[in-house]
Amino acid sequence: MQGKYWIAMMLAATVLGTGCTTINPYTREEQTAKATQGAAIGAAAGAVVGLLSGDDSRDRRKRALIGAGVGALAGGSIGYYMDVQEARLRQQLEGTGVSVTRQGNEIILNMPGNVTFDVDQAAIRPEFGPILESVALVLDEYDQTLVEVVGHTDSTGGQNYNQLLSERRADAVGDFLVRSGVMPRRVAVAGYGELYPVASNATAPGRQANRRVELTLVPLTATG
Repeated sequence: MQGKYWIAMMLAATVLGTGCTTINPYTREEQTAKATQGAAIGAAAGAVVGLLSGDDSRDRRKRALIGAGVGALAGGSIGYYMDVQEARLRQQLEGTGVSVTRQGNEIILNMPGNVTFDVDQAAIRPEFGPILESVALVLDEYDQTLVEVVGHTDSTGGQNYNQLLSERRADAVGDFLVRSGVMPRRVAVAGYGELYPVASNATAPGRQANRRVELTLVPLTATG
């Protein structure tokens, strides 16, 4: 990992799975129904739970932030805090191609690779910069969250190459957020290459869906 502002490796990856679909009112795109998403995400979380350890575990980062004076959320305030943040993000990202998904008290932003990066590149596209800046503004305002940035690729090309590309893209997004004002110790990055597809790699639309960077916003709580 290249990000100099934080320690890498974290996160249970988000897998959307297949099933009933609806039209996302904010991106105008077809999306998987929430019930199906929840089941797939639960299965994927167990597959990567071993990565949630060491110096960059969620609990360790939460303790560090609380120790630095960032207040922890508690009780009923958690849901409300994430509700308001979700509404702000949906407003900012309407029509941008970035989808906003709510899973319990976590918010997931899915940034498609064709929107965020040129083909086979890890530099953020200039036209995507203002969109990511608007995300950073909301994250800076709602600072009682962890920000987990994960890169994913399709299965085209070598596995090692895809792994490195996913890491470079996650680093680019994480670094951009930090340079835009998000507290560095809130941000963790990882790349999972082609390990967690959300669609079939046998089709062009499926491969496009798999090329993505996901931001998971986790509420800062004193316990779990």
